[in-house]
Amino acid sequence: QVQLVESGGGLVQPGGSLRLSCVASESSFSAYTMYWFRQAPGKQRELVATITMVGTTAYADSVKGRFTVSRDNAKNTLYLQMNSLKPEDTAVYYCRTSQGSWGQGTQVTVSS
Repeated sequence: QVQLVESGGGLVQPGGSLRLSCVASESSFSAYTMYWFRQAPGKQRELVATITMVGTTAYADSVKGRFTVSRDNAKNTLYLQMNSLKPEDTAVYYCRTSQGSWGQGTQVTVSS
């Protein structure tokens, strides 16, 4: 099963930006639809963004226009560019493959 490792989280002020990365351990990454999920304290995990193997994207309404998902299949890497961050974006962010593999998560905290 492919292993996923997220990075790029941290503390940022409202209105700021972060870019998350998710590196896959296998080149089979290119064949998967990939997802970004997030889970805030006390809340259910929610789907944030999707990107298919050919680059078609979809977003949750709450992040549309602010977040951009992309992938570099040559580097087995998934990205999430997050702009205009809000305190309600605070959560642990996870990447996931269409085969069901999850990363360990990276914390994003938006606070002044």
